[in-house]
Amino acid sequence: MAYFSALRPLRISVSRRGRACGLPASFKVATLGARRSFSSYLVTPRELADALKKSPPSPISSEPRVIPLCASWFLPNDPQGRTGIQVFREKRIPKARFFDLDKVIDKRSPYPHMLPSPKGFAEAMSELGIRREDTVVVYDSQELGIFSAPRVGWTMKVFGHPSVHILNNFKLWVEQGFPIESGNVWTVECGTYPIPEMDEKKVAHFEEVREVAQDYNKEGAEGVQVLDARPYGRWSGKVPEPRPGLPSGHLPGSINIPFTEVLDPSTKAFLPADKLREVFVNKGVDPEKPIISSCGTGVTACIIETALSEANYGSPGKRKVYDGSWTEWAQRVKPSDSLIRKEE
Repeated sequence: MAYFSALRPLRISVSRRGRACGLPASFKVATLGARRSFSSYLVTPRELADALKKSPPSPISSEPRVIPLCASWFLPNDPQGRTGIQVFREKRIPKARFFDLDKVIDKRSPYPHMLPSPKGFAEAMSELGIRREDTVVVYDSQELGIFSAPRVGWTMKVFGHPSVHILNNFKLWVEQGFPIESGNVWTVECGTYPIPEMDEKKVAHFEEVREVAQDYNKEGAEGVQVLDARPYGRWSGKVPEPRPGLPSGHLPGSINIPFTEVLDPSTKAFLPADKLREVFVNKGVDPEKPIISSCGTGVTACIIETALSEANYGSPGKRKVYDGSWTEWAQRVKPSDSLIRKEE
């Protein structure tokens, strides 16, 4: 299967090429009411466990279900050589499905993890057996706590999935004794997810970010703030990027907020909303001005975006994520542009 792995050996009708079953190219988004099982975007282990008892992801049910979706992903230079599918096989929420962050992407782009096309997203959801009316709860590996799940949650928001949430987090799920399973994974019965519209208002592209960087400190500029989630060493230019040949540094005027600063160092879960607000205030982020979150490849930028959302900091209509992030930026700007800055 091109996009996912899941649990039970159910009937499946996907071609050898991995194309989603029964998905006509002209099939457009259906209008469905959003049914939310949770009161907020971040979900506790107890809330998810209770919801799974009430609305299990049964393939035979026609009612909206709660689907746990593992989005575990590790950097390519992970010291232990771990992969998302590996830790998914080792330990997962029962009946969870696996979202491969390296495959549900724009395969034509030279940059990693760029958003897929609406059709590509619909194919991935179809092969995962996720229906538009399902409530999806995305989670990370126990090892990392919060890392790539917010990127998958943000992606689903960009493509208008009505009910998506983030588990806060799988590390606590395991420590609090909720059910887990392991072993081989199988395919699930695929469905027909309608091709959605893409919400471009949530996405910042290279040209827009370039204009922001060029306008930095200019009189009359809008004052868009770029929040960079990479570690300080990479942002400052003192530590190399994990991808060979890519220079480190930062955009002119960007604010460094390493994503670990919005997470509890012990639980690796998101800090409470009041503590998140303190982080942004202390960093000098103005909630009245537009905000673009960035990072290495657009993954941990979504941790910052999620923290902003949880803290109710800044207008949702004025917040975006830079999809290509530093990997695209460092390859597209020219040295003569002076748009890569380093700390002395």
